[in-house]
Amino acid sequence: MPDALAASLEGDAWRAWTAALPALAEEFLDRWSLRPDGRPAHGAVALVLPVLRADGSPAALKLQPVDEETRDEPLALRTWGPRHAVGVLDNDPATGALLLERLDATRTLAAEPDGTAALQCLAELLAQLSAVPAPGGLRQLADLAGAMVDRAPACAPLLADRTERRLLATCAAAVRELLDEPGDRLLHWDLHYDNVLAPLPTGQSPGRARWLAIDPKPLAGDPAFDLLPALRNRWEDVVATGDVSGAVRRRFHLMTEVLDLDRDRAVGWTLGRVLQNALWDIADGAVALRPEQTAIARALTGA
Repeated sequence: MPDALAASLEGDAWRAWTAALPALAEEFLDRWSLRPDGRPAHGAVALVLPVLRADGSPAALKLQPVDEETRDEPLALRTWGPRHAVGVLDNDPATGALLLERLDATRTLAAEPDGTAALQCLAELLAQLSAVPAPGGLRQLADLAGAMVDRAPACAPLLADRTERRLLATCAAAVRELLDEPGDRLLHWDLHYDNVLAPLPTGQSPGRARWLAIDPKPLAGDPAFDLLPALRNRWEDVVATGDVSGAVRRRFHLMTEVLDLDRDRAVGWTLGRVLQNALWDIADGAVALRPEQTAIARALTGA
């Protein structure tokens, strides 16, 4: 169990899950005839073990708790298929365990030195993913957006800065205008540079994309709701330009052009993501908005 993963998981439920994790790993190594093949990796909540299958082929065993964000990951990956996303080899719905194709963990878009080229690749991948209709049973953006608008008036007064309270109200108003048209595409919801990897040489094939999506948090909705992670990722590149608002707008224009999105709607749904993150932070006790998300909202609204 990596110390950093254990430290990031708080609360009794998480502690129980982490305590059971070694036994869970052993169970699925045995059930799927796997043997470890390298050091484990992890994200915010998942442990990923490089493994070899019985035939010697490389794979990755992903262990994560089952919740509303992780429950539909195998459904989304199979719906997209391996052309644009990591392949699913097996999964166990009861525990959330996934056996995935192993990708090249040393090659992510985060390592691409040309920021514009990296964003172009991510936007093209996002366009392919969000072109797919959402399968039945997924969480709906309509439900999430309605709940956010309802919560915003009670949360805004908890922010210390009056201008940030107004900005939160602006975000909520923008989402309210879009509630009647929430969209029906299959959204990744967390497509940033570290969630885009290259296949191993053994996984390359004619017609397969050279960059593949991992770790979706599936949602049915408007593709414009998926822009914010890329707008705020690699934020140091934005700051380094000396013109934060201009750099944000250049990123936004590139993405909306590649995805062929209506820019007014894209502004509204991006403000919706700022609102969502703000409400999460306020629920955790924050009294200020995150600076980069404030900068993005102001760049897109001209505030």
